[in-house]
Amino acid sequence: MSSKILVLFVLLVSLVFSSCRNTEGKSKKALDKKSAKKDAEPNVIAKKKFDNGIVIYWYKHGAGDLLQEGDMVNIEYEVKLKDGKIVDGNKLANKKMLPFLIGYNLQTPGWDSAFKELKVGDNVKVLIPSKLARGDKGIEGLIPPNSDNWLYLKILSKKIPTKQVDGTRVWLLEENKDNKLKFSDKNAVIFHTIASTPSVKEFVNTFRVDKPFIYRMEDHGLVPGLRKALINAKKFDRLFVVVPAAEAYGKQGYLDIVKPDESIFYNVLVMDVVKPGSK
Repeated sequence: MSSKILVLFVLLVSLVFSSCRNTEGKSKKALDKKSAKKDAEPNVIAKKKFDNGIVIYWYKHGAGDLLQEGDMVNIEYEVKLKDGKIVDGNKLANKKMLPFLIGYNLQTPGWDSAFKELKVGDNVKVLIPSKLARGDKGIEGLIPPNSDNWLYLKILSKKIPTKQVDGTRVWLLEENKDNKLKFSDKNAVIFHTIASTPSVKEFVNTFRVDKPFIYRMEDHGLVPGLRKALINAKKFDRLFVVVPAAEAYGKQGYLDIVKPDESIFYNVLVMDVVKPGSK
């Protein structure tokens, strides 16, 4: 009798351990599936290929009208290469989101083309062929020549201008409220800027040469719209400014850089506001 009890006990222990092993195996598979699901891309619900080689894959559709040149939007984004390497994105800049102005060559040509096919609320993946990305030059040490780019993008919202003056739109992106001295007819402003138009990328870039502009209100050479945008600007203010042609170079344009009736975008960082006689 005792031998039968012992046999039954051994069988019971074997069943328990077998059950535990099966449970552990199932749990591990469930965790693996859960992890894989977390890392997987969302389901593509729509796809559109364009004649210029751009392909847009929608994970989620937004609403409203298509975006257009001159719209400023807040975005989350990552740019990846074919091998999955991340080469750009708001997280790399330690920002939850970044502003993007459509149609003024802030990024590669493929960006402006793609954004005009999108709406606020869209969540997409965009294939940008190399000819509309960094082309045969690439970026040394970061993007090899002739590399297609994959832009992962969420368009969160439109960004309304902080102020508008005679058609010039101004977005105050960063402000140091501790600084009280403002640009006016009583002082001078020192600022860095990058200037672009819809047809020419960065025809001015003072950051690159480390030579900021210095202007007083009465000085010539500063387009009227930018002068008006800078009124009341303070040290370390960062501004995006779009100046319409009528407040820039008008119907004449400027050399072969700014076309007739073309607006101008300025990315401005105010380095200082100084009183006359200051060093």
